[in-house]
Amino acid sequence: MLRKKTNGVARRPQRTSILSVAAEKAVDRRTFLRGSGLAIGGLAAIGATGGTVTQAQAQDAANTAVQTVKSVCTHCSVGCTVVAEVQSGVWVGQEPGWDSPFNLGAHCAKGASVREHAHGERRLKYPMKKEGGEWKRISWEQAINEIGDGMMKIREESGPDSVYWLGSAKHNNEQAYLFRKFAAYWGTNNVDHQARICHSTTVAGVANTWGYGAMTNSYNDIHNSKAIFIIGGNPAEAHPVSLLHVLRAKERNNAPLIVCDPRFTRTAAHADEYVRFRPGTDVALVWGILWHIFENGWEDKEFIRTRVWGMDQIKEEVAKWNPEEVERVTGAPGEQLRRVARQMVNNRPGTVIWCMGGTQHTNGNNNTRAYCVLQLALGNMGTEGGGTNIFRGHDNVQGATDLGVLSHTLPGYYGLSAGAWAHWGRVWGEDGDWLKGQFATTTGADGKEKSLQNLTGIPVSRWIDGVLEDPENMDNPDKVRAMVLWGHAPNSQTRGKEMKTAMEKLDMLVVVDPFPTASAVMQDRTDGVYLLPACTQFETRGSATASNRSLQWRDQIIDPLFESKPDHEIMGLFANKFGWADRFFRNIEMEDENTPNVESITREFNAGLWTIGYTGQSPERIKLHMANQHTFDRTTLKANGGPADGDYYGMPWPCWGTPEMKHPGTPNLYDMSKRVSEGGLTFRARFGVERDGDNLLAEGVASLDSEIQDGYPEFTLQMLMDLGWDGDLTDEERAAIDAVAGPKTNWKTDLSGGIQRVAIKHECAPFGNAKARAVVWTFPDPIPLHREPLYTNRRDLVADYPTYEDRKFYRLPTMYASIQKQDFSKDYPLILTSGRLVEYEGGGDETRSNPWLAELQQDMFVEINPRDANNLGVRDQAQVWVEGAEGAKVKVMAMVTERVGEGVVFMPFHFAGHFEGEDLRSKYPAGADPYVLGEATNTAQTYGYDSVTQMQETKATLCKIWAA
Repeated sequence: MLRKKTNGVARRPQRTSILSVAAEKAVDRRTFLRGSGLAIGGLAAIGATGGTVTQAQAQDAANTAVQTVKSVCTHCSVGCTVVAEVQSGVWVGQEPGWDSPFNLGAHCAKGASVREHAHGERRLKYPMKKEGGEWKRISWEQAINEIGDGMMKIREESGPDSVYWLGSAKHNNEQAYLFRKFAAYWGTNNVDHQARICHSTTVAGVANTWGYGAMTNSYNDIHNSKAIFIIGGNPAEAHPVSLLHVLRAKERNNAPLIVCDPRFTRTAAHADEYVRFRPGTDVALVWGILWHIFENGWEDKEFIRTRVWGMDQIKEEVAKWNPEEVERVTGAPGEQLRRVARQMVNNRPGTVIWCMGGTQHTNGNNNTRAYCVLQLALGNMGTEGGGTNIFRGHDNVQGATDLGVLSHTLPGYYGLSAGAWAHWGRVWGEDGDWLKGQFATTTGADGKEKSLQNLTGIPVSRWIDGVLEDPENMDNPDKVRAMVLWGHAPNSQTRGKEMKTAMEKLDMLVVVDPFPTASAVMQDRTDGVYLLPACTQFETRGSATASNRSLQWRDQIIDPLFESKPDHEIMGLFANKFGWADRFFRNIEMEDENTPNVESITREFNAGLWTIGYTGQSPERIKLHMANQHTFDRTTLKANGGPADGDYYGMPWPCWGTPEMKHPGTPNLYDMSKRVSEGGLTFRARFGVERDGDNLLAEGVASLDSEIQDGYPEFTLQMLMDLGWDGDLTDEERAAIDAVAGPKTNWKTDLSGGIQRVAIKHECAPFGNAKARAVVWTFPDPIPLHREPLYTNRRDLVADYPTYEDRKFYRLPTMYASIQKQDFSKDYPLILTSGRLVEYEGGGDETRSNPWLAELQQDMFVEINPRDANNLGVRDQAQVWVEGAEGAKVKVMAMVTERVGEGVVFMPFHFAGHFEGEDLRSKYPAGADPYVLGEATNTAQTYGYDSVTQMQETKATLCKIWAA
């Protein structure tokens, strides 16, 4: 059971009982919340009258009636509706959203307890700084002034790139967009967020296969699947409510559920076929399945002929992966994979689902592309029940990615080219020369000066190297000297011991979060650390994008508690401090000097996000959907009557054109059975029209009723003119188009939306009609290849399947072969992998500070196979040391279990507050320590980064274990 903590925590002074306060003392709501927040953590206890007991009055009863407010759970990406019950401004209860087509009246343990995040006693209550080794309370004014002055001093001495702005998947869309814009106005691309370390390899791999890097269908569309293939995902724990949709297909369609995972997970317990394979061998496994498909001619030949380029080259690679070689590399028996192949072939359409088990590898982009190729070979794309259903992690990691909180692109995946900056400059009404002047310059290898405005920044996975690496080896002008962790858990990143060192070398460490996070305690600094209390998403309003690309609106449930502020207001405070708030907010309505209007921010990104169709979802339309959830079909997500008749719930992007066009959204990407105007789509013509003389456009197929019944390139004004469709443009649209680039203006840069409107009028996709490409010639491995992990105990496979050569990208030197050539396996024989638990989420600061969740899982642990445990002399529930191959170690409880196979161990990644055996509870600000502390698995996790995106490797490294 949960016990009160007594050791290492500063006890609060005893306060006079509220019931002993004189009855004549009047207490307003704010005073009560402030007082109860400091005394009992903001819990709605005793009563909102300061404890006085008085006779009830009819008028009082009317004023304190319970109101219901709709919001969205702040944990995973399913997007479950939370219905909050609010009385006298206090959140007193909650229900799941029964009308929501996503959660259908269900909650997982985390969702059922979200009220505690907004009222939790472990919240960071006011700004604090560390001075002389002690936490001191300071005012917001002092905090902004001291931090701002320090940053401007660093900027003057070392340039804007020496301040790193780390954003958050916990921001709503409006805050995420504003954050990326904020980094641009500061003058740096050293900005990123959690997507880099969860699904960046998905976004890169999938977008470079067929155009968009997102979930193609939806949780609900899984109802239509005839087979479900899950690899590297454990939705039963990571996305529990999603399992409702998976099991519906299993029951309704008798769909076989195939789970491929190194660990027998709670999801695997539901499987009809469980495939255990060696961590880090996903490509080999998928090619092993495809070997049977190609060998027997089971592929969809017509789909491949008309809609896929490069499958012949894939076949050549797959031919090498006969059952014997696949078993040698993966450990999965050939006969089992033949059975899997037959199940997928005989039960079409089937869906493929993956999560971070597939993405967090040095060749993660190869994994995600291999999954896509499997679906292309089976013809499972662009159809109900098919697709690649990529389950994103955090509640708005999809939105924050779309809104460009990334070091390699501006909002909407426009990139960092001069044209991309020109586009957003037009949206912002900004002087391009002024904006460029905010950035530093560097001298290229050719000796010419170039602006860092167009150079990818340091990714979050490597920020520690931005601090520790010699500037001579980087493309960053100087070291990172100030780190802003704005809604980020540092224990979610690998190389924790080096991160501690990096934190201690910074001039300044700033944490903006509802909780102190591990950043407050994992370093041994005595000063230069600031904690700023951001409020939760339940204390503000705005939109969030679920994994299926649908936008939902959160209404504000309660006012910000304690001295916390909404993230967009904090950005406003800094913008004013830095002196460019007037420019920054020039197109945005303001509620006060520092606080932008949320709906106005939505309208600004509506005005610029043409690439991915974030233009049609006005605040009014999103709110209309939330208010009328009951009118949307639970499987198709289409409204059947009502004020949103014909729309798909949340208007999943792309929702083309302006809000006035009333495009319904796109439920399933690349589905040509529908008109584009009604949610249909083709594959995007993103990679040109031909390659080595081969046609890259679709062959004789198009979306329903398209006036071009064949492949075609992306739309420009010139193309409209050539087709004779330019006369469909209004005078206002034509003038806006001519102002950009005349006939060269395309569907992505036309701010009027006219090109999109006219293309869709003729039932054509604005981005063209092309083939998906199975071979990505711009990547290090154009054809996905198996490569052994950097830290591998299969030395016999290194010569056959080596990693990459060392190289520099994303401003930093990156090691591959120089690590892999060293044999660590004699000293570190066990494979270490990691993953989620159902009780906690992310770095765990919120959930381990929640008493209802903390009670469920109080110990950090390592799962170890009984055979390995017996050989090592380790008993179940005993304390053990787990040491990673780079020498960092953690002390955890052993869980001896058959969940993991022999030679593999597993640790969850939600814990922090212990570091190499030391309990850090006393280092938290008083009263802000989570109930449950533990070692972070990432302290022991090692170096390793994806060859395209710098995704961290967390699923296949080496370790050793011994009894503590």
